[in-house]
Order: sequence, then structure tokens, then C-alpha cells
Amino acid sequence: MIVDTFATGPMWAGFIVFVIAMLALDLFVFGGNKAHRVSVKEAGSWVAAWVSMAFGFAALLWWYLDMSAGREVANSKALEFITGYLIEQSLSVDNMFVFVMIFSYFAVPPELQRRVLLYGVLGAIIMRAGMILAGVWLVQEFAWILYLFGAFLIVTGIKMLIFADHQPDLAKNPLLRWLRSHMRITPDFHHEKFFVRIDGVRWATPMFLVLMMIEASDLVFAVDSIPAIFAVTTDPFIVFTSNIFAIMGLRALYFLLADMAGRFHLLKYGLALVLVFIGGKMLAAPWFHMPVQWSLLVVGSVILVSVLLSLMVTARKLDRRTT
Repeated sequence: MIVDTFATGPMWAGFIVFVIAMLALDLFVFGGNKAHRVSVKEAGSWVAAWVSMAFGFAALLWWYLDMSAGREVANSKALEFITGYLIEQSLSVDNMFVFVMIFSYFAVPPELQRRVLLYGVLGAIIMRAGMILAGVWLVQEFAWILYLFGAFLIVTGIKMLIFADHQPDLAKNPLLRWLRSHMRITPDFHHEKFFVRIDGVRWATPMFLVLMMIEASDLVFAVDSIPAIFAVTTDPFIVFTSNIFAIMGLRALYFLLADMAGRFHLLKYGLALVLVFIGGKMLAAPWFHMPVQWSLLVVGSVILVSVLLSLMVTARKLDRRTT
């Protein structure tokens, strides 16, 4: 398989080392291996850090390509990364709503949430790396599959519009029911442990169920988000790096916005429209080529409008309650 990418082996290795180093810092230096409640200030600092690193990476990418491949290629690839990052970060926000639901259902104490999300990030990186490689191979071998991706995104977006206000019953989740019927589960949490031994018998804890549900939710969302970025670029390096930056920043974004998730209830409609737009763009590609900067403008505008409308509607409801 011939992969169309500008990235060299050292660039891939360097980025992977960077990700591993950041995870190690989080786990062993910044307290990721210790139970504590993440404050809004801490979460905000991490969100700012990850957004800054993502745009810093885009600037570094632009500088490297400007020196090696020319200004036109540099502008194109940097814009592809920023657009892909925005799409992936926007779609990953829907995952945040699922995290809120999972933690509420299992009544996970706030101080125990950080570490399980860190392991969730590790699992998500591994899963998405495999799915991205599979997606790149499929696109390289069967170019027509992009149209299937487009149709799938449109159907998914329409379903999101229809069921935006639907709250799934986790008690009926097939994975959760299977785990509960095939494993010994302790009734209570044992700090952050996934497994414990009681009288010599190995038991799973509710935290293990939480981890499995988080991993499963990311797998489901990856099926939507990875095809979406192929509407912007098929370069595996751009697809992979934009995905990873979005995933790495999701955990901090959750802790920043979890308590305010209810205020962004219209955001799901905006995300659904983004999926429909991207799917339509992919299907219309043979007849109409939309520049990347237009895609960036449309996606950014839809997300911004849905957030602003959510805040306005929430503010009006609060005013009515107080009057």
C-alpha cells in the first residue's frame, strides 16, 4: 500500500514519543495516579495547554513544510490539520455528555474520575490508531468508500437530530448486562481499583464497568469522527495527529464543562448538522470541491451558533424561574 503523506518515519516516532511523554507527565508528575477532585481552574489550565499545543503543532508543521515543500503545501497541510482538529474536538464533545451520563449512573465520586478517564484515553489512542490505519488502507484501495462514509455520516447526523433529546437507559446496555452476568462485581468502589481479591477470589469493581463503558462509548464515537476527517484529508499523519490532540484534550474539557453540560443542550443539534454537512460534502465531491477553509468556516460557525443559542435559551429559562 502506498500511503500519500509528507510525514517521515522520524516525524511519526517524534509525535508518538511526545504523546507518551505527556501521558507519563500526567500520570507520574501532575498527579494522574492519585485520586483527587479536579478543580475548574486546573481543568481550564489543561484545556488551554492542549489547545495551545495543538495550534503550536500546526505552526511547527507549517514552518517545516514551508522550508521543505513550499508555502502552498505548508498553508494547505496546516489548514487541514486545524480543520481536522476542530472537527474531531467538536465531535468529541458529544462524548463528554456520555461521560456525564456514565459517571452519574454509577455515582462515581469526582475524586475517582480522573484516573479512569486517563486509562480511557490510553485505550482510545490504541483503538483510533488501528481504525485510522484501517480507514487509510480502505481509502487507498477503494476510493469509492469515501461515498459510503459520506452516506453513513448523513444517516448518523439525521439520527442524532431525531434522538438528540433521547436519554438511553444504561441498565439495558447489552455490554453492561453481559459483564454483570459473566463477572463477579463488588457492590461498592474500592478506591480506583478495577479488581480486588476478597477471600482469595478475584472480583471486578464498579470502576471496571465504568472503564468498559467509557471505552465502548469512544469506540462508537470514533466510528463517526474518523470518517468525518477523511472529508478534509486522507493524509494519515494529519488524521492521526488531529485525532490524538482532540482525544488528549477531551478529558480536561470534561472536567471543565461537566457541571455545565446541561447548558449546552442545543450543541447536539449542532454536531448533528456538522455530520450531515460533512457527509454531504463527501458525496458532492465529484461535482463540487469545497476548499478546506470553507469547511472550517462552516463547521466553526455551526458549533459557535449552537453554543450561543444554548446559552441564550438557558439564560431565558433561568430568568423565567426567578421572575
